[in-house]
Amino acid sequence: MTVRAGEPFDLGRTAAEVAALLTAPLPAAGPVVAEGDPDSGEWRATTGEGFRAVPLWESDGDGDSDDEAEEAAEARLAALVAELETRWGPHHRVAVHVALLLKQEGTPVPPLFDALLAEDCHGDLAAWGPLPGPGERWVGVSVGRSDGDAPLVMAAVVSDRPITAPPPPAWL
Repeated sequence: MTVRAGEPFDLGRTAAEVAALLTAPLPAAGPVVAEGDPDSGEWRATTGEGFRAVPLWESDGDGDSDDEAEEAAEARLAALVAELETRWGPHHRVAVHVALLLKQEGTPVPPLFDALLAEDCHGDLAAWGPLPGPGERWVGVSVGRSDGDAPLVMAAVVSDRPITAPPPPAWL
């Protein structure tokens, strides 16, 4: 669960929050740290060397494993991507499932991807960059979940280095 549970999706707010990530402070070094809400413990943000990931929206999660809920979440993501494309141009797709395959076989994955997977953000990223900010920045957004009973989570990530998928496993 995230701090966004129960909040309605608002395209303007969500796009503004993603754009604000361009100026968010990013740690130059250090471990990956997931921040929870002090009262509920629900995910608020994760930071690591050169990146920050945040939840933007969360579905109700109560039995929303049907196709309609996924279609609605994908439509919300498509609207967000279209809005961000008006600002930053076309996006490129970054496959998060490659990191999931690597992690499942015990292969280390880049910290940014490990952080997304730890918060059940399994959806592929629509990514842009480099974008202007305090230095060059790359931004990505996704929607997904770890399994059919979990809520859908829309998340954003900002990085001071390119957001690219790790190389796939040799057997793929």
